[in-house]
Amino acid sequence: MKKIHILLLFLIGITFLSCTKNFEDFNTDKKKATVVPAQFLFANAQKALADQYSSTNVNLNNWKLFAQYWTETTYTDESNYDVVTRNIGSLLFREYYRDMLVDLKEARRLITEQEVVGDLATINKSNRLYTIDLLEVYIYEQLVVIFGDVPYTEALDPDNLSPVYDDAFTIYKDLLTRAKAAADGLNGGTDPVTQEAYGNFGSADLMMGGDVSMWKKFGNTLIVKMGMTISTVDAGLAKGYVEGAYANGFAFGERCEFAYEGGANANPLYQDLVQGGRHDFVPANTIIDLMTGLTDPRMPKYFEINGEVYAGGIYGESSPFSQLSHVSDRIQAPDYASVMLDYMDMAFYLAEAAERGFSVGGSAAEWYANGIKSSMDYWGVDAAEADAYLAQANVAYATAPGDWKTKIGTQAWLGYYVRGLEGWTSYRRLGAPVMNIPPSPAESADGAVPRRHTYAINEQTLNATSYAAAASAIGGDKLSTKLFWDKN
Repeated sequence: MKKIHILLLFLIGITFLSCTKNFEDFNTDKKKATVVPAQFLFANAQKALADQYSSTNVNLNNWKLFAQYWTETTYTDESNYDVVTRNIGSLLFREYYRDMLVDLKEARRLITEQEVVGDLATINKSNRLYTIDLLEVYIYEQLVVIFGDVPYTEALDPDNLSPVYDDAFTIYKDLLTRAKAAADGLNGGTDPVTQEAYGNFGSADLMMGGDVSMWKKFGNTLIVKMGMTISTVDAGLAKGYVEGAYANGFAFGERCEFAYEGGANANPLYQDLVQGGRHDFVPANTIIDLMTGLTDPRMPKYFEINGEVYAGGIYGESSPFSQLSHVSDRIQAPDYASVMLDYMDMAFYLAEAAERGFSVGGSAAEWYANGIKSSMDYWGVDAAEADAYLAQANVAYATAPGDWKTKIGTQAWLGYYVRGLEGWTSYRRLGAPVMNIPPSPAESADGAVPRRHTYAINEQTLNATSYAAAASAIGGDKLSTKLFWDKN
């Protein structure tokens, strides 16, 4: 992870060159690379993913707004679900397909073509390919929960400018197959001859530092996440995947995160909130009011109070920055790490799994408590405060209000704070907590919190036939269209 600045500077300096028959010498700069090494492509895809996942730039990432963790202060278009003015769908397609998946595809090609000798080199090569598989699965999973049907089997082919959109559930099942094969195939052991640990990308792995055993845990945790997502449509399939993976997932305190270094490689939130010198976002009243009512000890970790009491902006309305609570300094730090997948995630998924009758080594109440304790630990809340919070009648699993979906959904949503895509998806899956309706929601949202994101606008002209088929298949290219797993 410490090599990120070197890797990125290398990538910035790379130029792909062309030449003509008569002017080859003039058009070829022999001091610049013409082929990017696979490890740098892998690192670049990780960086693009982490930046997209973390950012609060309204051109690229509005999930913290959709999740109602934050609201806007002056320009409230995105808080009211206007995703068309800035053509956000097109930018999302570009980020995911061009900046992440294309790099991984090329990295895979280069590694596949490498000739290796000996067991150590052979296993390391295999590990690199399996790690690429897992990152690709993670990226495609996000595309599916954002849009629904998306290009998959025909994606990334430069000779096919009109790829079909595959059925989202079919994609998801294939992703689960791939994730299991990769998690099972990764070898985190030690070579018996050299006593050298098997690896993958070493220091070019900016998320796990080349730790193959942690990628195996990542893969199994991802399987649990995806299994629970489809539990509403195929409980039997979900049960098999979840029960087979949970024991080999993350343990308490373990997670996958992208560690930013600061400086030129600062967390996008620092770039958006601090370097930009603008005050465009404040915490929304949705989360402030809920946490205040629960006397949640994470409040000073999440927010700066800015007065005698915590105060959030009314969601979707103009908000006076100087009079409201602010985002905490920790979140705005240039080296704040971006959490991609966490033990907390799995604990809340397993609480739900227990409620659905899956055998996951504990009760719903136990996994629910583990999820809350994991979140408290991550944010630096001491164990005594965490226990006191859990003992409250409106938090304890036995006495908290609502059904199990409400209990788990509320606490998972609180735990996902800052991770907007996860918070929004958790709300869509479990229907909790109660969200506010902005004053002027986009017509496509039908007066409610969006259930998906609309497709790239330019697909309507550049890939019209496939776009029309996909829109029809999912029930209309609208923000209000529910995806195949969304039963709330």
